[in-house]
Amino acid sequence: MMEELLRLEHVSFTYEGGVEHRPALADCSVSIAPGERVAVLGGNGAGKSTFFLLANGVLRPGEGTVFFRGEAVGGKRRDLNRLRRGVGLVFQDPDVQILGGTVEEEISFGPMNLGLSQEEVRRRVDGAVEQLRLENLRHRAPQYLSGGEKKRVSIADALAMEPELLLLDEPAASLDPENCRLLEQTLETLGERGLALAVATHDVDFAWRWAERILAFHDGRLIADRTPEAFFSDTALLDACRLAQPMLLRAARAVGLCPLPRTVEDFEQAVLERRGQRGETE
Repeated sequence: MMEELLRLEHVSFTYEGGVEHRPALADCSVSIAPGERVAVLGGNGAGKSTFFLLANGVLRPGEGTVFFRGEAVGGKRRDLNRLRRGVGLVFQDPDVQILGGTVEEEISFGPMNLGLSQEEVRRRVDGAVEQLRLENLRHRAPQYLSGGEKKRVSIADALAMEPELLLLDEPAASLDPENCRLLEQTLETLGERGLALAVATHDVDFAWRWAERILAFHDGRLIADRTPEAFFSDTALLDACRLAQPMLLRAARAVGLCPLPRTVEDFEQAVLERRGQRGETE
């Protein structure tokens, strides 16, 4: 049986004043294991952000139960703190998250609220600064940083809490191509270190090359929990989610490649190997 890190069991949530009291998330049951890479897909209003807020304890379920490490998360402060320490959340807009006067103060805010010693706070801040390559920014005021730099600071905020699962809500939103590349490198490094990652995104090409699992939401419901190959092969499901097939998948199928390459490098290698094989037989 797969080890569970986080589990939502029949969880529903409705915002006050929501449209006709329709749940923002309805009867959601899903689990995430340690070290998984999960892409969370769906259109605006599909339920992705609400799922993240419930998974992190910012919102409490109207119905159902959230479990962390096999234990139900109740409404007591210690239960919520246990969940929030274990499940970090990076918001789409870093300005919502950043409050400190300097980058260093910002990153230290969470660990200090845990009542940790100064030595432990320093260790965590130094570790997060190193992981996100923020050494030259640690004494800068966050409000004067670029969008990409603010995004790295907001990720460092979450990492300083030393979570086991990190949720990132549209982390590439408003980033230029270079900062998107740096963000993806950061996710790759964090995944290699064993951190479970769930990334909400509209970028199907990123989801195809990066994720090992797809969760798709539509109208407040989880409608798919599949491998990337299975999800992106289901054209009816993609139409329902208003998503397109990844470009690399379409190109690979157009030239008959199997297994399907997940990266441009894999695609190029497969094409070169095919040309070599044909040269040997022709």
